[in-house]
Amino acid sequence: MVLFFKSTAVNPPALIYMGKDKVENEELIKYAWPQDIWFHVDKLSSAHVYIRMSEGMTWDTIPQDLLTDCAQLVKANSIEVHVATRENAIVNRLNKTKTERQVDHEQERIDRIKKENAIKRAAAAEKKKQDAELAKAREAEKQARSYDSLFNVEEDEYETGPRKTGRELEEDFM
Repeated sequence: MVLFFKSTAVNPPALIYMGKDKVENEELIKYAWPQDIWFHVDKLSSAHVYIRMSEGMTWDTIPQDLLTDCAQLVKANSIEVHVATRENAIVNRLNKTKTERQVDHEQERIDRIKKENAIKRAAAAEKKKQDAELAKAREAEKQARSYDSLFNVEEDEYETGPRKTGRELEEDFM
């Protein structure tokens, strides 16, 4: 089982989750998303707490209040972690949002990869469309700058031969 929390320390609320036991923690490590940040106390028995970073959030831009929420969850759910003060108000606020559910990590991974691939395909199709439009615009500009169209001679009413292009007139002249 995975325990899920919503941190209202930030807006929009951030998704925080953690494993219920060491077996679940191993599964979470295996199936963590690239945008997940993992909190754990090195070389001590402690909870594994994760933030699923929202779009545009980076490691450097995680709000301090969200970091504090994660640190308090690690402390509150760990045996050997010694933090100067446990802030019960934070832990209680997070516990009010706690939900527990069985997670199919493999299916979540498959769904995430499908969604990411769909976004990549849509971006590639859009880029291909923009490249085609750019190529068309460049060809039109090239045609507009070409001297071939400047010397097109209309058939004269007295002339019975086919029209000649500027290049053909130039060749005839030489």
